Amino acid sequence: MRLNTISSQKGSVTRKKRVGRGIGSGLGKTCGRGHKGQKSRSGRKISRTFEGGQTPLYRRSPKFGFFSRKKKLTVEVRLSDLNKINTKHAITINELKKNNIINNNIKYVKIILHGTLKKSLIVKGLSVTKGARLVIESCGGTIKNE
Repeated sequence: MRLNTISSQKGSVTRKKRVGRGIGSGLGKTCGRGHKGQKSRSGRKISRTFEGGQTPLYRRSPKFGFFSRKKKLTVEVRLSDLNKINTKHAITINELKKNNIINNNIKYVKIILHGTLKKSLIVKGLSVTKGARLVIESCGGTIKNE
């Protein structure tokens, strides 16, 4: 084998398609694009989701769910966390922030039944679950929703 005898395999290299070079070339006039229509125009770009003017599948299919923006500002506080607070005042969101139980950006708090409560508390302006309400009231505490 010599370098001057090396050639590419038959059919692996194809010539460039020369369109618009007259009737005899077979690709004159419309240049292989057919007559009229969206695909025959210059700058034709059709997205993969395009269905010829029919409402696309992603718009026909039902949508569900959403992302609550309130969820980022809401936190659950356990009853066992309330034992850490040493105050005689009513427990509010500000008291929880002062005692580093919740972050400063939190706006909504719900007290849940998790752990045990060892003292009586006055809970003010916070939402409370049924189980937590029973435990707080059984310890001699009160819940004020203002």
